[in-house]
Amino acid sequence: MLQGVIVFVGKKFIRLIALLASVSIITFALVALSPIDPVQSYIGADVMRVGAEQREQIAAYWGLDRPFAERFIKWASALLQGDMGTSMIYREAVTKVIADRFLHSVLLMAFAWTLSGIIGFAAGVAAAIKKDSWLDRLIKSYCYTLASTPAFWIGLLLMMVFAVWLGWLPVGLGVPAGVLAGSVTAADYIRHMILPGITLSVVGIAPIALHTRQKLIDVMESDYYLFARARGEYGVSLFLRHGLRNIALPAITLQFASFGELFGGAVLAEQVFSYPGLGQATVEAGLRGDVPLLMGLVLCSTIFVFTGNAIADYFYRMVDPRLRYGKEAQG
Repeated sequence: MLQGVIVFVGKKFIRLIALLASVSIITFALVALSPIDPVQSYIGADVMRVGAEQREQIAAYWGLDRPFAERFIKWASALLQGDMGTSMIYREAVTKVIADRFLHSVLLMAFAWTLSGIIGFAAGVAAAIKKDSWLDRLIKSYCYTLASTPAFWIGLLLMMVFAVWLGWLPVGLGVPAGVLAGSVTAADYIRHMILPGITLSVVGIAPIALHTRQKLIDVMESDYYLFARARGEYGVSLFLRHGLRNIALPAITLQFASFGELFGGAVLAEQVFSYPGLGQATVEAGLRGDVPLLMGLVLCSTIFVFTGNAIADYFYRMVDPRLRYGKEAQG
C-alpha cells in the first residue's frame, strides 16, 4: 500500500515538474508577445513627466531591454533559488504578494467548492430519484439557466439584492473599510466572503447536479439495480448499497477536476466584489504587464489545479479496486 502511494506521488511529481516547465515557457513567451507595454504600465499617470532616457533606464532596471531567452533564463535561475522576483505593481517581492492574498483566495474557493459539491450532489440525487416530477424539472431548469449565466452577472445581481437593497451583507472588499487589521474579527472575514463565495458556488452547482442526475438514472435503470428492487430492497437502503457507490466515482472526479474552473471563476468573483485574492491580482498583473507577478500567479494556479486533479485520481483509485490493484482485481 505504502509503496503504491510512493510510486503514485513520484509519477505525479515528475509530471508536475514537466508541466510547470512547459507552462513557464509558454506564459513567458505570450507575455513577451503581448501588446501591453510594461514600462508604460509601470509609469502610469506620470507618462508626461518621464522622458525617453528615463524609460530606457526603467526598462534596463527590470531587464526589459534584454532578449527573450536571456530574460527567461535569468528568471528561471532565480526561481530555482526560490526567488520569484519583485512585483512591478506592488513594489514588493512576488512571494509576499502571493502570500498576503493566498489565504483569502483559499478560504473563498474552499467555501465555494464545498458548498457547490454538497448542494450539486444532493440536487442531482433528488432530481434522479424524482425523475420527470416537478422537482426534477425545477432542478434541471435551474441548472440549465445557471450553466449559461456568466459568474460576474450573478455576482452583480446578488450584490444588488443582498448588499444594496436589503443591506444584509457588505458590498465588497475582504474586510470592513477603515478598520485596523488588529480589530478585524473572524465574523468580519466571513461576512465579506459570503457573497463572492455564493457567486462562485452557484455556478459550480449546475454541472455537478446534471452529471450526478444522469449517472444515477443510468444506475437505476441497470439490471442489478432492478434485481435488487425485485428482492425487496427499496428507499434509502437501496440507494446506499447499489446507487451511491456507483455514482461516487464520477462525482469525486468531477468535483476535484473543477479546481481549474473554480480558480477561473474566482478571478471574476473577486473582481466584482473587489475581494483581495489571487484572482484580482492576476487580472491586475495581466493588464499592467507585471511579468514577475503574473508568472508567479500562473505557477501557483498550475500547482493548484494539478493538485486537485491528482487528488481526484488518488480517490478514484481508492474507491475503485480495479484501478488500485490492476487486472488481478478483475479476475
